[in-house]
Amino acid sequence: MDLSDLTPDISLGGVKTAALISIAAAVAIAFLLHWLAYRLTLKISRRLKLDPIFVPALYHPTRWMIVLLIVAAGIQPLRLGERVQAIWSVGARMVFALLLGWIILAFLRAMRQALERRADISVEDNLKARRQHTRIRILYRVAQCIIGFIVIALMLMAIPGVRTIGVTLMASAGLAGLAVGAAAQPALKNLIAGIQMAFSEPIRLDDVVIIEGEWGRIEDIKLTYVVVRIWDDRRMVVPVSYFLEKPFQNWTTKTSDILGTVFLYVDPAADVERIRAHFIETVQANSRWDGRVAGLQVTDHKVDALELRGLVSARNAGLAFDLRCEVREAMVDFLRTHMPEALVRVRQRVEAGEGDPLFPPQPAAQGLN
Repeated sequence: MDLSDLTPDISLGGVKTAALISIAAAVAIAFLLHWLAYRLTLKISRRLKLDPIFVPALYHPTRWMIVLLIVAAGIQPLRLGERVQAIWSVGARMVFALLLGWIILAFLRAMRQALERRADISVEDNLKARRQHTRIRILYRVAQCIIGFIVIALMLMAIPGVRTIGVTLMASAGLAGLAVGAAAQPALKNLIAGIQMAFSEPIRLDDVVIIEGEWGRIEDIKLTYVVVRIWDDRRMVVPVSYFLEKPFQNWTTKTSDILGTVFLYVDPAADVERIRAHFIETVQANSRWDGRVAGLQVTDHKVDALELRGLVSARNAGLAFDLRCEVREAMVDFLRTHMPEALVRVRQRVEAGEGDPLFPPQPAAQGLN
């Protein structure tokens, strides 16, 4: 056997080995450079007192981006086959687009967390903070959709066959767009409504609302739907477009302060002034009252009862609900203990007399013979 016949195989194997060694060395250098750059950037951000959330958020996507760039630079001088070169060219472009989108999304996520951290939503007067949280969340999700769409488009454009097919099908793009638009009409409607709601602000995070007869709080605002936490811990999922098309009650549109009502029904002969004095005293003694409104009025006169409406105020809807319950219990106990005559009673008067057509006199009972 002639040893010269083995020369191409040996040279080909040597090229493959050299390529693998070059790639491995490039990856090792990439990891080392990224680690050094991360430590240096972290130290600089601490000295400048920047928000510490940004550098860790970009750690993983930037590491793989540096690996890709250095591997691409290491493979550049190598002579690969045409097929391998074509596969690497397409794959590298697709991975680059994917990593670029990952970096942008990681940066936006860190920015969202930093902005939400500055707007404290746990304080009592949190209207401004809730407005900022609502806009940040909606715009962040809109940006996610846009960036995701662009990344997918860039990845597809890296494939030569897809570009050719796209040019060929350009004539039918109008019909395809109409078909997709008709099929995705509800989703697009809610998407546009979500963007509109970010600026018109009919609702915000932690708003107290009454929707479909249910009392609850806005727990989360997604891009196309809203999660309402009902008072008994159920969740109502409502499309975003609902809040722009149908009426609903928002108790915290301007401020978190709110008025609550307490209804009492007493006998028409009850001493209303005495009840009013004790009502105001009870409200003022409660720690949940914010000191703004406390009053009691007769709002209706029925056949057998007076309707008394008490108004109380609190700093937010949760405190107002508890305040109403406590004042109602205290007033019922006061009426039962100190003014039992004021409780509603059913009156019935029956008068029978001689000559009364409704109640004629009855003859005396006679014994049986």
